[in-house]
Parts: sequence; structure tokens; C-alpha cells
Amino acid sequence: MPLKTHTDEQPTLNLTPMIDVTFLIVIFFLVGTQFKEDEKQIDVNVPQVAQAGPSTPAPEKRIVNVAEDGVITLDQQAVTLAQLTSRLADAREEYPELGVIVRGDAESQFQGVASALSAVRAAGINDMGIAVRLLENE
Repeated sequence: MPLKTHTDEQPTLNLTPMIDVTFLIVIFFLVGTQFKEDEKQIDVNVPQVAQAGPSTPAPEKRIVNVAEDGVITLDQQAVTLAQLTSRLADAREEYPELGVIVRGDAESQFQGVASALSAVRAAGINDMGIAVRLLENE
């Protein structure tokens, strides 16, 4: 019976082909994106339509905050009730399914929140909600 006098080498993993393939894929996508940019610069007379909807999906719900002192903000910019209504109406024309969340400070008068809700409704927005916080169990 023959005896082994030497130990076998441990197999090694050669990563060179995998790295080569990875670099080729990266180069392929880099070149592909460059062709896409060139296509945007081709002079084409595109057709006209009478009415077009937005080309992007509706944005996240807009946030209306009513501070304790009654200051109303839309997307972190202070606005009056009239400005709130007009800005939301303009946004609704572009995105008919626009939603709004009204957040009122717990220490504020409810009249400020009610006025903000009324302004949102006057802008023609049907998808609106009021933000609340759940009580923590003690």
C-alpha cells in the first residue's frame, strides 16, 4: 500500500477573471450612459398636444404646520391663509391627486388648525389629514 509522503496544496480561488468581468460591466454602463446624453441633444420637432398631465408622479403629501402662536407654514415657509390657498391650488392644478397633512401644535388654539383645514379645502384638495401622536403606555 503506497503511503503519501507529501501534503496536497490547498485549492486557491483566482479572483482575476471576476474582477475583469466587473470592470467590463462598469465600462459598458459608463459608455451606455454617454450615448443616452447625446440623444437628448438631437434636434427633433416633437408633436404638440392640447392637454398634458404631469410627467412625474405626484409628490409626497404637503405638510402644513400651525404653530402655538398661530403662524402657519407650508413646507417650512411661513404663509398667510390666502397664500396657503393659492399655493395649494396651483400645486393641485399640476397634480390633481395632491394630498396635504395639517399638523397643529398641541398647545395652540384649535381655530388655527380649523382655518388651515378650511384653506386647504378651499384650494380644492380632498386628500387631507391631521397628524396626531399616539399616547405611550406607562
